[in-house]
Amino acid sequence: MSGFFATRRSAYASILAVAALLALTPLATSANTILNAMVLALLMALAGQGWNILGGYAGQISFGHAVFFGTGAYATTILQARFGLNAYAAFAGAIGLGAALGALIGFLSFRSGLRGSYFALVTLAFAEVFRIVANASAFTGGAAGTLLKLDVRPQNFQFASCATFFWVALALVTVVMIATRALERSRFGAYLVAIRENEDAARALGVDALKVKVQAITLSAAITAAAGAFYAQYFLFVDSNIAYGTWISIEALLVPIIGGLGTTFGPLVGALALQGLAEATKAVAGRIPGADVALYGALLVIAVAFAPTGLQGLTARLRRGLSLGRAS
Repeated sequence: MSGFFATRRSAYASILAVAALLALTPLATSANTILNAMVLALLMALAGQGWNILGGYAGQISFGHAVFFGTGAYATTILQARFGLNAYAAFAGAIGLGAALGALIGFLSFRSGLRGSYFALVTLAFAEVFRIVANASAFTGGAAGTLLKLDVRPQNFQFASCATFFWVALALVTVVMIATRALERSRFGAYLVAIRENEDAARALGVDALKVKVQAITLSAAITAAAGAFYAQYFLFVDSNIAYGTWISIEALLVPIIGGLGTTFGPLVGALALQGLAEATKAVAGRIPGADVALYGALLVIAVAFAPTGLQGLTARLRRGLSLGRAS
């Protein structure tokens, strides 16, 4: 029994250790440029972890997670700007609306038997439809977007220091990582992996694939909506191209692929690596139009060709190779 609890503690200790180490970043530097880059990396890690639940663990590839990110961003903005709701209640409401949308899209898609590329294209279509509607609707501010009133007070989820936003983002990512680790060790997590590996075999063994996949997309959508809501609170502005643009769908799927699909740390590792490379690209290439897209495309090709298990898998293979080399 003591060994069981020791294993459970060690399963979460690594997450808390990494979070504690990252939490020291604002103490090591006060440069807003670095802190802003770290906030954006954590934002992408949060969105990537949402995508990873559905795409990494359940094997249901989505090209349209912007639909959940954008819904979270618009929901928290509109609930505050138009209905006067408290920022934290609006944040929670945004997560709830994102989860509800995920459940609806998941039920309609999976009930129809959509899998693989068909499901991926359907999610892309949903994101594009929502972008067009948000761009044309006066309720969302149309093409001009919607602004949140600047009122820098903690009770408004607005902070004077970039470091505070960093710690809030880190807390969100840490909570989601702990939840993901718990999912890995649960029966639900085993069902997700079974569906990913062979859905027909999982059904034959009694797994309710429709129910499990709808639950997976609901959880995935809630996490991604939280990322969108945080984005809106950080920048105090949202429009259709930001909220439902293809950029977030690309980055949400790219960070777990680069870091390691179906792993707890994959999205965080991928987000930090991707943000670091993006900042390096800006420094070297300046603001050449399309440079970031070319970088993402090249990274995706390299990851698929040479590191299909992501940076985590590549690191593990290198360690094994070095160990075998020393042993021989």
